[in-house]
Amino acid sequence: MRAWRRSCAVALLLALAGAAGAATTTYKLLLLEPADDPRLERSLVERAYLGHPTGPASDGLDVALKEAQFELDAAGVAVTLERQAVADAAAARDAAGRAQKAGVAAIVADLPDEALLAAADATPLPLLNVGSAADRLRERDCRARLLHLLPSERMRADALAQTLVARRWSNVLLLAGPSALDAQRSAVAQAAIKRYGLKLSQVKPFKLSADPRERELANPLLLTSTASAGNYDAVWVVDSDGEFARALPYRTALPRPVVGDAGLVALAWAAQFERFGAPQVSRRFAKAAGRAMTANDWAAWMAGKAIAAAAVAAPKGPATALAKALPSLELDGSKGTPLSFRAWDGQLRQPMLLTDGQGVIALAPADGVLHPKNNLDTLGADAPEKLCKR
Repeated sequence: MRAWRRSCAVALLLALAGAAGAATTTYKLLLLEPADDPRLERSLVERAYLGHPTGPASDGLDVALKEAQFELDAAGVAVTLERQAVADAAAARDAAGRAQKAGVAAIVADLPDEALLAAADATPLPLLNVGSAADRLRERDCRARLLHLLPSERMRADALAQTLVARRWSNVLLLAGPSALDAQRSAVAQAAIKRYGLKLSQVKPFKLSADPRERELANPLLLTSTASAGNYDAVWVVDSDGEFARALPYRTALPRPVVGDAGLVALAWAAQFERFGAPQVSRRFAKAAGRAMTANDWAAWMAGKAIAAAAVAAPKGPATALAKALPSLELDGSKGTPLSFRAWDGQLRQPMLLTDGQGVIALAPADGVLHPKNNLDTLGADAPEKLCKR
């Protein structure tokens, strides 16, 4: 019996070795990431708010490619990963422009918006965005070969609005920060509030300031007092910096829930998610990277899974076959439903997790929110809106 087991084990090892040795197609994957990424500055990572990246995108890619190794070996195909740091949009353009001649089959980009667009315009290769949630990249500034693994800002806002509707927290006080990004995201939040029939009681600005003349703009009690804000069922805070938002829950004048960038936050992933095989994914990532898996890590992990699946679907090449396979993939993201790319804007349709940092409170789309074809398309821009001309 022991001899039989040993012979089976040897046969399996030989088969795996033979499959690995038979790999005749190698796809090269290039990761473009910011040089000296300001998001990963130590003090920001140490006090990271929900949704803030805490490590490089390569961690998620490495885990995904390692998990896919058996399938890749069985298909006789290999995927290699190279990393390149770029300092600005010009450097991103140069790196992407040289990629095809260097034999790269696809590019994963964890870049700011302008650098991402520069890279997309410089190459015919598929580009997988794992770092930017900007809606304009899915709308007026979309590109034909640009695929988005990270949810858009509108998807996050729609998920929150659906959750408020489901809980009948219909009267919303919106607090918005002073930055240009806060203004853009506030507009997206207001559109979602209107889209789902919620009532906006007021939009009030906040500002962290040491100037005594601006103390009212930094004081949660004054900002949320009924005298200035009226009555409300929930406080939606838009704070791209995160510093004001983190101190808002339990400091409002009325005992009301906080959502948005603190309290209840809509994310692609939360390490505390306990369904659909998610704990195993989070544990594998934490073991490999030495830290908890964030939404950005999940997006990078999904990019690696997508590349591996496309490589298995096109085991004999050429690189154009992998590029053709990518947009039509159906992927498992450990969220309980198959995920796929929208044809009209390249966004990966996916459920959103509503979390307070301690656990996952709910999923979106919320129960009762329906769509004629796919309920996941209630999150983000739908096909009839034609915001992207690909």
